[in-house]
Amino acid sequence: MVTRFYKYHALGNDYLVLNPSELGGELDAFRIQRICHRNFGVGSDGILLGPLETKEGDFGLRIFNPDGSEAEKSGNGLRIFSRYLWDQSLVKEKAFTVMTPGGRVESVVKDEGRTVTVQMGQASFDSTRIPVKGEPRDVLNETMTAAGKELRFCATTVGNPHCVVLREDVSEEEARRLGPLIEKDPRFPNRTNVQFMKVLDRSHIQLEIWERGAGYTLASGSSSSAAAAVAYQLGLCGGQITVRMPGGELDIRISEDFSIQMTGPVTKIAEGTLSPEMFE
Repeated sequence: MVTRFYKYHALGNDYLVLNPSELGGELDAFRIQRICHRNFGVGSDGILLGPLETKEGDFGLRIFNPDGSEAEKSGNGLRIFSRYLWDQSLVKEKAFTVMTPGGRVESVVKDEGRTVTVQMGQASFDSTRIPVKGEPRDVLNETMTAAGKELRFCATTVGNPHCVVLREDVSEEEARRLGPLIEKDPRFPNRTNVQFMKVLDRSHIQLEIWERGAGYTLASGSSSSAAAAVAYQLGLCGGQITVRMPGGELDIRISEDFSIQMTGPVTKIAEGTLSPEMFE
């Protein structure tokens, strides 16, 4: 049996959807790494395995990073998976739920699949939930040193861990240089996603992103949600925030209880089959 793939991108953050009913072999770490490789495989920022059977939502989903590790949640991945469900006529223009290891979300597909809104759940700054080592606390306005540079950061979880570094200016160069150091900082026992955030005004922030297990990324839905939650918590922005990233913009809305709604585009790229020769 051959394995079919469906490739989409969300603001340049690309994923392959693999349906378990169309898998031609075991999806182990080696196969994930090879499939995601930009030269030896199809190339992607990760794999979305679904829909899966679950009693906790309408559809189950597992998310794999290109290094073979598993992610708890992905905002862009959830929008892409929602679009895939639409394309397969498994959902229509009404809300449905997707269960991930990072919690259950609610999605609505709009504009004939081109736009998706996801209720991402609640952000938390609780160190025991993120997790961050040390005494139990809200991880806000703390400092760390990376490559000899002192940085101010906040940590949060939206179902997966994030470290938001507050900067006066952000750049791809800094994200690539400092991101991997912060991702593997020992205070984050599960590693962490890293966002370098510049607040532009009360309703706009700018991000450069280093994703755990994936590296430098053009856009990220969960990173946008986490950074917007930090900006709101610190009083730097209101509850409606446009997040600007190299790949484009996302709309984030935050309630007083830190429930997060994310809206953004999805684009279909291709579909096809994986050749077994790729894994030899």
